[in-house]
Amino acid sequence: MRDHSSLRPRRRALETITFWVFRLATYFILIAAAFIFLDIGIKGGRTVFTSKAPFINLSFLSEPPQTLYVFDFEGKKMALSDREFRQWKTEHPGIEPEASSIAYSAGGIWPCIVGTALLVIGSMVLALGIGISSAIYLSEYSRNGPLIRLVRVAILNLAGVPSIVFGLFGFGLFVIFFGWNVSLIAGWFTLGLMVLPAIIIASEESLRAVPQALREGSLALGASKWQTIRKNVLPYAIPGILTSSILGIARVAGETAPIMFT
Repeated sequence: MRDHSSLRPRRRALETITFWVFRLATYFILIAAAFIFLDIGIKGGRTVFTSKAPFINLSFLSEPPQTLYVFDFEGKKMALSDREFRQWKTEHPGIEPEASSIAYSAGGIWPCIVGTALLVIGSMVLALGIGISSAIYLSEYSRNGPLIRLVRVAILNLAGVPSIVFGLFGFGLFVIFFGWNVSLIAGWFTLGLMVLPAIIIASEESLRAVPQALREGSLALGASKWQTIRKNVLPYAIPGILTSSILGIARVAGETAPIMFT
């Protein structure tokens, strides 16, 4: 009894120390994340918002990226975009300043916004169509045999493949073999294949979470298998499917490695 009573204070002290270590680690992560978001918001706000009407930097949001030229002229340091630099040279003929250029440091981000939106829309249409159909088959129609178990293991393994591997695969299949070159459709299929495993897994789990009594009651009333899935199963599984689609959108919008090759 004495041994157990002597160990209790040590255990409590160890639990207290562990608790505060985890708590301080959580606070540190929250503070670091808050600092990063505040830094991005403050620096980005200076670029996007202005002090004059319409209080938004429309040129930054509507122009393509341009090269920035920095040079000295008459004791002043000039920083002009590519278009402004060419106009300046026409207004000052015969002057060739020694300018240093910085790529994509002037202009705006309009092509980036449009490209991201098109990639997200196209890839998610492909991934959701194929992913939900595959999840319906695996959950509602397939039998749990060796082949189906192998398919599920393959899907789980594909979910952990790095994005750079998908980029190389898309480059070899869509760009070279199919001859699509570096194009929007090649990016659609590459990104769609990348998020397909996650959508299949999340959608299948959502379909399995629907109570079996709903299926049995619908079939007992004379509904067909597809009518039961469409009328009873899918409406209850929509929240989980939407969650998988949001995760897919976040990953597609943030990936850069596959786009480098396609």
